Amino acid sequence: MIDFGEHFSMSLEDMIEEAYLNAIASVDKGLDPKEIEAAWYGTVYPAMGNSGLVLSHATGLFGIPITRVENACATGSDTFRNACFSVAAGLYNVVLVVGAEKMHDEPGGLLQRADLKRLWMGRGVTMPAFFGLRATAYMHKYGITREQVALVSVKNHHNGSLYPHAHLRFECSVEDVVNAPYVSYPLGLYDCCPVTDGAAALILARADIATRYTDNPVYVLGSGLATDSFVRGGDLTNFRASQNAAKQAYETAGVKPEDIDVAEIHDCFSITELISYEDLGFAEPGQGVKLLDEGHVHLGGEKPINPSGGLLAKGHPLGATGAAQIAELYEQLRGEAGPVQVKNPEIALQHNVGIGRFATGSVGCVHILGR
Repeated sequence: MIDFGEHFSMSLEDMIEEAYLNAIASVDKGLDPKEIEAAWYGTVYPAMGNSGLVLSHATGLFGIPITRVENACATGSDTFRNACFSVAAGLYNVVLVVGAEKMHDEPGGLLQRADLKRLWMGRGVTMPAFFGLRATAYMHKYGITREQVALVSVKNHHNGSLYPHAHLRFECSVEDVVNAPYVSYPLGLYDCCPVTDGAAALILARADIATRYTDNPVYVLGSGLATDSFVRGGDLTNFRASQNAAKQAYETAGVKPEDIDVAEIHDCFSITELISYEDLGFAEPGQGVKLLDEGHVHLGGEKPINPSGGLLAKGHPLGATGAAQIAELYEQLRGEAGPVQVKNPEIALQHNVGIGRFATGSVGCVHILGR
């Protein structure tokens, strides 16, 4: 992957090229690009006209199948999922996954899109507004305070201050979070992920040939993907798509939530991470804050969550986010995560949620990786 941030001097293709070359260079025993038989490219902007040819020009990979994937904020992880299935099905031996987003090239960004006239989406409703509603509902239902929600931001900004690829590398206190300007009540500036440019690339190979490329491989143990719609009714204090995706991933991997040693989960807003603790089975409904209060999800805890700083500190370049989470967990499982390395992880979990048709969390994607 590349450092996430404001890359005004780089084009989308520049970022993809750097991430791709970094991935090739990271292969322990080397990889000839000619061995790559197919590629998957995840990006959200623009909705049309951004075909797989963008990846070809950035990498020089012409004449092979390249599929462009878009699935809201879960784009990067779903791109990875599709590539995994192609290898598992025996179609290819080695494939490439790239997720990238140049968000600073969109002058109005997501805020401008809130002004679009759509029958299925409330006009003027922004992402902070959506998640502010969820935070208000969660705090009311479970008696959680603003200061307790702020603990997510404090933890992740501490981790991000240590993570070399993070966009925002500073620490903050509970007081800083609570006293920051409101974006959409009760969420303030430090409760929201930044607008970020970024790219990440991954190399996948069949398990039975992995040792051609490394003596320290990481395996994909399980995967889950689900959708949900608020028109079906529901509770603002959970994401059913995440719950269903997690159930699929745990079942295919043959593991349970308590088996997870480290996780990179979706925290576009602080409340998202808190709710996701419960959706992923790490805590009972309304009890997620105890994991923060008792230090279980901190870097030195028994189940560190978002050691990279998460989306709040690392940033959330939509198409790149899931791929970057996978790259980070790959480093964790290999013991190569540097200042944010957790102690002896064996099993890791990656998670994204995405929006759609007036519903935050309308798609959930979960992967489980292992040694």
